[in-house]
Amino acid sequence: MGPQPQAVDTLIEARWVLPLEPAHNVLSDHAAVIDGGRIVALLPAAEARAKYRPRNHVVLGEHALMPGLVNLHTHAAMTLMRGLADDLALMDWLNHHIWPAEMRHVSEEFVYDGTRLACAEMLRGGVTCFNDMYFFPRAAARAALDSRMRAAIGMIVVEFPSPYGSDAQDYLDKGLALRDELNNEPLLKFCFAPHAPYTVSDKTFKQIATLIGELDLPVHMHIHETRHEIEQSLKQHNMRPLARLSALGLLGPGLIAVHAIHLERGEIDLLAQHGCHVAHCPSSNLKLASGFAPVGTLLAAGVNVGLGSDGAASNNRLDLFAEMRLAALLAKAVSDDPTALPAWQALELATIRPARALGLDSVIGTLQPGKYADITAVRLSGAELAPCYDAQSHLVYAAGREHVSHVWVNGELVVDNGNLTTIDSSEVQARAAFWQDRIRS
Repeated sequence: MGPQPQAVDTLIEARWVLPLEPAHNVLSDHAAVIDGGRIVALLPAAEARAKYRPRNHVVLGEHALMPGLVNLHTHAAMTLMRGLADDLALMDWLNHHIWPAEMRHVSEEFVYDGTRLACAEMLRGGVTCFNDMYFFPRAAARAALDSRMRAAIGMIVVEFPSPYGSDAQDYLDKGLALRDELNNEPLLKFCFAPHAPYTVSDKTFKQIATLIGELDLPVHMHIHETRHEIEQSLKQHNMRPLARLSALGLLGPGLIAVHAIHLERGEIDLLAQHGCHVAHCPSSNLKLASGFAPVGTLLAAGVNVGLGSDGAASNNRLDLFAEMRLAALLAKAVSDDPTALPAWQALELATIRPARALGLDSVIGTLQPGKYADITAVRLSGAELAPCYDAQSHLVYAAGREHVSHVWVNGELVVDNGNLTTIDSSEVQARAAFWQDRIRS
């Protein structure tokens, strides 16, 4: 009599399994074995059935199984302002529409409801982890935990008062207290989130630089998003924003530079030398006419780049499938090279690369034994997806978030055949309608 099958939590069989490490590896008719929230094994489906006795057995005969997508930059609660002020330049959009609405309405309740709405959208689109920057981060953390979603919570810092904080020191104190309180939550990570060089003083940046050395946390910040930002920095500080951050000790392997569009060659080399990361948000960059980030040049220089959606107020979707496709197409057009950013690399920009930027690449971002079971299944069937010659290429150029069928975070099934299991869709939509009425009036 042979060995008895090993009891495990979940066995997922799929037509294709894409571990993403090694990059080009596509496993046919394989299974992922999950136990205790982690991946135990990837192996041929027939072998998995013989070796394991799962409590939950999921057979996905027309699907690709891939790592959960990681959204490297968003303002989740701003989903409640989706479409509030479209077709405007960035500073007009911020100064005359977004910031006034925020000063009137932002609260713990607003951020909780907005982040829950964002979690619903992201989970249904295969996103299992997001890097957030917004006011009232405690409410965002609570919404992510209630949704059973992984999140990096930004400890936002600006100089001006808001309903959340009175000044930069108050923002920092509140953020650090929240980190101390929730630091042992396995689904949460924390980042310093100074908004941008034009909203944060030298004094505050120096303080953050000291804290980085003590706490070893990432720094998540908008940098070189518009030409106007650079012109203002030259007028005020006699140097470009990145040079100012370098002088203040902010450049290093923890820096996540969001947008990073207007970069000179020396600045790209500076980011590479310091091991910095870039959060590339192609849809937002196009919609606000901010410009074209030099993604191909950044990658060639050795800078780690991951994809972000930005907030739904400036995108207007939290859709990483759209960002993957757009990033790949833009990289080709900008570099005049159709081989730039191939599909396998676009998938990396939505999975392992943003995980690396957050310091989470040892536990998420690829499907490997020992890593957390953050997994997305995509149904590659139907007339709009036939035929399928290459599952990797299909995920980037043909499929969309509407083809996501199942999502697991930490081994827990949070989307089952397109249905959310941890969020009441009708409830989050009702709360969105409530806030729409408040903001409109």
